[in-house]
Amino acid sequence: MCGIVGYVGDKQAADFLLEGLAKLEYRGYDSAGIAVFDGSSVRVEKSVGRLASLRDKIRDDMPQGTMGIGHTRWATHGRPSDVNAHPHTDCSGDFVVVHNGIIENYLSLKEDLIEKGHAFRSETDTEVVAHLLEEVYNGDFVSSVREVLRRIEGSYSLVFMSAKHPGTLIATKQDNPLVIGIGEGENFIASDIPAIIQRTRRTYILNDGEMAVLTKDSINITNRQGEPVTKKVFEVNWNAEAAEKGGYEHFMLKEIHEQPKAVRDTMSQRVAKDGKSIVMDELKWDAEYLNSFNKIYIVACGTAYHAGLVGKFYIEKLARTVVEVDVASEFRYREPIVDENTLFIAVSQSGETSDTLAAMKESKRLGAKTLALTNVVGSSIAREADQVLYTWAGPEIAVASTKAYTTQLVLFFMLALYMAQIKKTQKPERIAELIGMMQQIPAQINQTLEDVEPIKTFAKQYGFNEDVFYIGRSLDYDVALEGSLKLKEISYIHAEAYAAGELKHGTLALIVEGVPVIALATQKSVYEKTLSNIKEVKARDAVVIGLAAEGDEELEKYVDHVIKVPETDELLIPILTVVPLQLLAYFAAITRGCDVDKPRNLAKSVTVE
Repeated sequence: MCGIVGYVGDKQAADFLLEGLAKLEYRGYDSAGIAVFDGSSVRVEKSVGRLASLRDKIRDDMPQGTMGIGHTRWATHGRPSDVNAHPHTDCSGDFVVVHNGIIENYLSLKEDLIEKGHAFRSETDTEVVAHLLEEVYNGDFVSSVREVLRRIEGSYSLVFMSAKHPGTLIATKQDNPLVIGIGEGENFIASDIPAIIQRTRRTYILNDGEMAVLTKDSINITNRQGEPVTKKVFEVNWNAEAAEKGGYEHFMLKEIHEQPKAVRDTMSQRVAKDGKSIVMDELKWDAEYLNSFNKIYIVACGTAYHAGLVGKFYIEKLARTVVEVDVASEFRYREPIVDENTLFIAVSQSGETSDTLAAMKESKRLGAKTLALTNVVGSSIAREADQVLYTWAGPEIAVASTKAYTTQLVLFFMLALYMAQIKKTQKPERIAELIGMMQQIPAQINQTLEDVEPIKTFAKQYGFNEDVFYIGRSLDYDVALEGSLKLKEISYIHAEAYAAGELKHGTLALIVEGVPVIALATQKSVYEKTLSNIKEVKARDAVVIGLAAEGDEELEKYVDHVIKVPETDELLIPILTVVPLQLLAYFAAITRGCDVDKPRNLAKSVTVE
């Protein structure tokens, strides 16, 4: 997720570009840059770090011109640096592009372009687009861009500018947002409405496959074939703060709703074209390498630790390898048994979690190979690790982690399948079946998000209880831990998760009349045992909210309320069941009047021990 802006008009472009990027910095803050056409050539200025670094760089020498594009970056290919910052240009500097998304076939395109004499400066996938435009350019800007779009694969929003075509910008999108702002004697482009809300409230929202050609006095929108598309003007009636949150009341709710895209992006480039195997070019492991490990440690904190528990289940179940999960703050103080036959996996959304980083350094000192699962390119943990797998979730602003967790689960699932392929611990048919179901998960998350009214009702009904308990078995227990953490960190309700089979070992003493119990019952392998545990808490007059898969008619007989999620394999269903638990925590916090995005005493990144 990155921020994009564009301007063509009769005013100074740089003023709007910097103003718009400031409104979009929540979408990415690794680096920023602008490109402005000065009447004869394009001047590109960019800087690693926050937008303030770019402002300082050009404060006394602002680019002059009435057409330009800008970008604030959240890195996916290439670490944050001046050279990797957008905009990117071709060899001549005549063609300039900014991009949000992932070009999946960029490596093959890059190799071909290098053979044809193109010289690349950055490590990004985006630069390929600029050079490709230079390569296919036929004198007609619009048809040349269409040819570029025919050759690239992936998800993207793209804005093109050329010194050869003064006064014209071209914008297009596929699976990533792009908005056209309608002005008078000027027009705007942005990846999100906050960038333009101070300049205009009249917009066109581009759909996938549409292409907009902008001058200062016109906006022409067509499909990929060049056929005109009639668009309705969308009048923005949000205030600036609401616009930044996409119309949602809080960043947490926005990020919950971003999970289908985050999961889809994390899967992209990692599934073979035929859909039958996992591809992890970042790792390039073989059987000899995997068989050299007698143990895998997954080490993390908080939500990432809960993701690690699910990851352990996936790897042991599918790849048949011993895995131990540990809390990073405890790991290095117990003299862990780590050597050159150990694989250490660190999980951290920010890549800056101090305890996790310290645990990784200690493991490296003891000889372990290290792998990082993180969301931030160039972060401390990413730099320290021998190898890195990124969750392409985009920036997460709310303190309570949501989309980072679901993308970590998907990444662990793919890693386990990848290991199973190499070790031949699962039949190819089973791997292909699971990949097929995994690819349905984004749509199923969308389906889960469609009807939240029952969850709102439960939150209002039980939101003022001071105690809530979560129970589950197998993977349901691991998800219950994350659900209870979400509830207590943003609503301040005392919430505890228990393995349902442990109820008789003390926990039942806490179950009294009217206490809410969230019971997860999605694991078919232990379903009957879970039902037995639910009956135990119902016998103590608890109020039970059951969480089940569609098609389960049995659970309703034993609980007071039921929340259903789409049916899928029991290995994958945790990615779905956590979504209503996130929503339940969110609406409980709203009911209690809590500050959802900034809960008391907590910070987004824990960078001190």
